[in-house]
Amino acid sequence: MSAALDPVFHDKPAHRALEVEAIGVTKRFGPFVALDNVSLKIRRGTVHALLGENGAGKSTFVKCLLGYYKSDEGDFVVEGREATIARPADADALGMGMVYQHFTLVPSMTASENLVMSRSNVPGIIDWKAERRQLFNFLKNMPFLVPMDVPVGELAAGERQKTEILKQLYLNRRLIVLDEPTSTLTPQEAAEVLGLVRSLVEMGDITVVIITHKLKEVAAYADDVTVLRKGKFAGSGSAKELGPEELTAMMIGEPHAPKPVERLGGPDAEERLAIRNLKTEGELGRFGLSIDKLVVRPREIVGVAGVSGNGQKDLVEVLGGQRSPASGDVLVSGAPYHGGRDEARRLGVRVLPEEPLRNASVPKMSVVANMNLRRFDHDEKGPRRWLDLKGMNERALGMIQSYGVRTPSPEAPIAALSGGNVQRATLAREFDGEVDLLVISNPCFGLDVKAVAEVRARIVAARNAGTAVLLLSEDLDEVMELSDRIVVMHHGEIVHETPGPGADALDIGRHMVGHG
Repeated sequence: MSAALDPVFHDKPAHRALEVEAIGVTKRFGPFVALDNVSLKIRRGTVHALLGENGAGKSTFVKCLLGYYKSDEGDFVVEGREATIARPADADALGMGMVYQHFTLVPSMTASENLVMSRSNVPGIIDWKAERRQLFNFLKNMPFLVPMDVPVGELAAGERQKTEILKQLYLNRRLIVLDEPTSTLTPQEAAEVLGLVRSLVEMGDITVVIITHKLKEVAAYADDVTVLRKGKFAGSGSAKELGPEELTAMMIGEPHAPKPVERLGGPDAEERLAIRNLKTEGELGRFGLSIDKLVVRPREIVGVAGVSGNGQKDLVEVLGGQRSPASGDVLVSGAPYHGGRDEARRLGVRVLPEEPLRNASVPKMSVVANMNLRRFDHDEKGPRRWLDLKGMNERALGMIQSYGVRTPSPEAPIAALSGGNVQRATLAREFDGEVDLLVISNPCFGLDVKAVAEVRARIVAARNAGTAVLLLSEDLDEVMELSDRIVVMHHGEIVHETPGPGADALDIGRHMVGHG
């Protein structure tokens, strides 16, 4: 069989896993120092957790390691030898690769096709019989399998994540970086995927670097942990010996993260949001909505749990006026609601969709303008004919300060901000003024530990003040922490409901994948 058909596990050495050391790695972008003299050692055949807040330097470090950036100073030592890593091909030749937070597989292709087409040496005419034989021999050495002849778009999230890992192994990687590998998985899928990763490490096949914010996963699956803060090395040690408080202190530079705000009082009897027999058309392989009943009351957070792509986006689009339902009714405080701007203002409805830069902002407009999108043509007395530029600027500056929005200038385009700061700016706008109904999707995506605590505190404070909150989040821990009541969406339907306090994560996870 030709070398072109044999990329994996041939003449397997006793210790395939790589050992890598970074020595004084520094990376600058103009005057900004993203990495400042960072040194760390990734031991052979271990799971090494890399922690830090937004902007701590985790992504920059990994991009230097994998050749997407060329470090300005410092060295990488691979297997005891200094290595030049100036481009991704250099990291590839050393056997290093990455599984990204968002899947990179082609949904319409099968797992077999994705693996074969990921190679750099795919022939112009593919001998699929020989390729399948090669894949069969490869899979015999694997501790787990996935359906190889099913389009990956039809696979469950856990199976897609395992296919991404299989792809890296098929490409002969000996060190794999996993970027937030469980962010879209149910608790059962997360435990299975990390358990399989752990078994591969213990077999000596790979070394793993895992970027995660879930400290429970660090304690359960990692051997070593390194924390970066503001581009600098903040500490490292054994994952079994460093507890959550110590790691949090390293990440934020303070002894403790802000404590969660207590939910006070219970829901009112009034139905602030009432959805009845709501249906939308499915499209692009997604299931449409089919919601018989969903109610949210004042002083209540209803959390919507579900694997991404099961109707959450459609529901937010309907409530935000971006999608028209095929049938059904949406009522806010007893009045028909269609998501129009005037209706939303009159009924006190605020909607924050996921990906706010794309779905809730005008990228080329300034931060000030974006933070005034809801109020630029209105003030306390009603509609305005002329823009109050001074008032808009003062209001935006107050929100920038209150929410800690980091921007080069209030007049800078909002697209120039980091994802986390776009999220902060949009949250500030949606929380501004009186809010009767808050619909919010993945509110803490891209935020650091301290900012997450602050945002969750604001959501609970709004709830305590009488706001009805519909929270949609792919972070099940977030749903369980904040919700008075939890519903599960699967294939566009509400398939399960449970009180938030004392909810069983495993039971919710079963319903999320349709096994309830």
